[in-house]
Amino acid sequence: MLEPLGVDEATFAVYHALLSHPDSTPDQIAALVNRSVADVKELMEKLRQLELLVPTWTNPEAEHAVHPRVGLTSLAERRRTELTQMLGELKEAEASADVVAEQYNELLTARSSGDVEVIKGRSNASRRIEELALKARDTFWCLVPAHLDDTVHPTEKSPDFSLLERGLKLRTVYLQSMSASRQALDYAATIHRLGGEVRATPTLPMRLLIFDQELAIMPMDPMSPTAGAVIHRTPAVVSVAIALFDAYWSRASEMFDPDDRDDDAPLTPHEAEVLRLLAGGAKDEQVARLLGISLRTARRITANLSERLDAASRFELGVAAAKRGWV
Repeated sequence: MLEPLGVDEATFAVYHALLSHPDSTPDQIAALVNRSVADVKELMEKLRQLELLVPTWTNPEAEHAVHPRVGLTSLAERRRTELTQMLGELKEAEASADVVAEQYNELLTARSSGDVEVIKGRSNASRRIEELALKARDTFWCLVPAHLDDTVHPTEKSPDFSLLERGLKLRTVYLQSMSASRQALDYAATIHRLGGEVRATPTLPMRLLIFDQELAIMPMDPMSPTAGAVIHRTPAVVSVAIALFDAYWSRASEMFDPDDRDDDAPLTPHEAEVLRLLAGGAKDEQVARLLGISLRTARRITANLSERLDAASRFELGVAAAKRGWV
């Protein structure tokens, strides 16, 4: 229990023996802790470095173990100071990382004009999209004209899975031809079961990704998947992209029965913590602050849980969650 202070089980055993038998020699301590004399001497040196074994004031040739209240409290304070310093260094490193990321984005962006980014190359576009996905808050809609095959990633490694885990609402339109692949069909079924909405249609015009209904990503050249991507933030272009998605979504057919969605699927870490805090009487503002998320995200998670459990109030949500053993 003292490991965070740098005092492991073996070191504590020697420290405790020195406290209990202050006049003992290393040989005697070795017998008490059932370790070799060499091990004990090494552990005593560690105690000196931790300032838990210090020279005796009245006899500089002798040593004594410092009282735990003094020694361990002082050690905890030093550790706290070190952690505070490390936290400051970490914040500086994060700030530097943000600068590097922005510089990298500038390198990826071949040209930009206002709310438009043009990213050359498939790999560069993929990395930029991954970064944008991390910032998504509410929704992710996509048209996927690719003919999925048995190279589909396992669900737990899919970016779709991480978005669902964060509580985003997913809508995806696939080509009907994907059903020819067993693995691709299983993948889509899993996404559906975890809460994503999945539909299929015979044809799609191009790949289209829409984040939070605020940002649309389209291929630089629909006929060349490796060319790169264009990222639009202009409201007019995003509105056209949403209209295009809605047109295909409304005509596409449901791939799975809505009742197949797994309401008993395990809670995500955020959902579990939100429920725990709500059960303790926390308000949305407190939940957001304690979890380090936005108020909007906290409210969205609560709303998703209420919808999942068919709860019309916080009280009903608590009762339904308790019945399932979630709180």
